[in-house]
Amino acid sequence: MLFLSDNTARVHPQVWAAMQAADAPDAPYDNDALSQRLDAAYSELFGRDCAALWVGTGTAANCLSLATLVEPHGAVICEENAHIERDECGAPGFYLHGAKLLLASGEGAKLTPEAIEAVAAGITRGVHQVPAQAVSITQVSEYGLAYSPDELAAIGAAVSRLGLGLHMDGARFGNAVAFLGCAPAAAAGPADALSFGFTKNGAMDADAVVLFDPAQADLVRWRRKRAGHLRSKGRFMAAQLLAMLEGDLWLDLARKANAAAVLVAEGAGERLLYPHQSNELFVRLSPEERAALRAEGFAFYDWDDAHARIVAAWDTRPEHAQALGRAIARL
Repeated sequence: MLFLSDNTARVHPQVWAAMQAADAPDAPYDNDALSQRLDAAYSELFGRDCAALWVGTGTAANCLSLATLVEPHGAVICEENAHIERDECGAPGFYLHGAKLLLASGEGAKLTPEAIEAVAAGITRGVHQVPAQAVSITQVSEYGLAYSPDELAAIGAAVSRLGLGLHMDGARFGNAVAFLGCAPAAAAGPADALSFGFTKNGAMDADAVVLFDPAQADLVRWRRKRAGHLRSKGRFMAAQLLAMLEGDLWLDLARKANAAAVLVAEGAGERLLYPHQSNELFVRLSPEERAALRAEGFAFYDWDDAHARIVAAWDTRPEHAQALGRAIARL
């Protein structure tokens, strides 16, 4: 009974079917017919002109997106628990040729306008300090919390005042949209670039870089090639993305993952570190309690000495989620 990560989930059958259908000769790289459909598909989804490019990992999506906003001598303001800070092995510095991450603290790993402005205000020595050039936020946050449209608007106003770009790490963007019940454009807010995650939500190995300024797309294409992420048979990447968008499959699967997490949250009760807002839960459990749950067959990661991280996926069986909730309630 796996609650380790939504990366453990199966590839959705519709994605497999789309990849099989793409298994026919076509132009290489991103010149195939499927890749050529991506801009229009994402423009329709977000209700505005945008460009979309496939990449194979969330780390690449984040770093290639940020590279459109930040120069090598610049910096990105992010929350101290952000994936780009904690879990990408220095990739932002590598892709951005030395650009720095400036860290702020936020409740539930969410940034506020005040936190962003406080970091920016600390840069006072001209060329002796790296200038902040962008802000990166995570939707949902590293603690599974969603930014509301109002929160995003407030951040957008602060970013605009400071003259910065805004990147959104949307590894679990679908889970945020499913929780908020809003249009994708509202959940993306004023972002300039979005890393739209599908690998955790039913795809095999495809995420999207969505650029709300299509003029930036060529820059990303050059850097994607230089970084070794331009796949020769890109049609299989595009097939996954288009299959996820068709009939809002991505949103349906995110709702299923969120619903499974609800069943666990009902049993966890006051042990939850933060309210349930996605498919991620952080639950107060002692080492002995964690061992007892594992002895019952539940797999999950330790987050710190006092909490476990429990993640439901689109294919989490409801009876497994309910069993875990009940097991936690019995502790």
